[in-house]
Amino acid sequence: MNHDWRHLPAPARPIAAAATAAVIAAQAHDGDALDAAVADLAALDPARSGLILGTTTRLLLERANPDGLDGDAVREVLERCVRSAAGWQPDTDPHVMLYLLAGALGVLDEDAAPAPKPEVLARHAALLLAELLHGGPPREAFTAALTEIERTQLHD
Repeated sequence: MNHDWRHLPAPARPIAAAATAAVIAAQAHDGDALDAAVADLAALDPARSGLILGTTTRLLLERANPDGLDGDAVREVLERCVRSAAGWQPDTDPHVMLYLLAGALGVLDEDAAPAPKPEVLARHAALLLAELLHGGPPREAFTAALTEIERTQLHD
């Protein structure tokens, strides 16, 4: 599968490539590939990576819940993602998944607790996105997120 991101601005290319590799590894339950992709992703600019991963998560949540996302829907997503990931990644932390969901939805209280380490965030983001994609390819989701980010930045 070709994951060429040459059409993207230079700062987004390595993030899109590493995030795609991480999600594909998570979908395949390939621990070694996930470790490598997470290391690559965690080494990149956390603000840019967080923006891309968070926007992708938000768009997938919005697509799955076109009538709006309430607390019950968030709880169901959280439980499903944690159960799915913990079956093969025993260090899955529900609090980190909730942190990522809250961040993606714009309701994260950043003063409440320190952010998890970049490696932990990258791993959990890949596991979360793998579940939200229901096994589908991540390229379309990342492309939609990058388009949304570009549109937002042009209009700000």
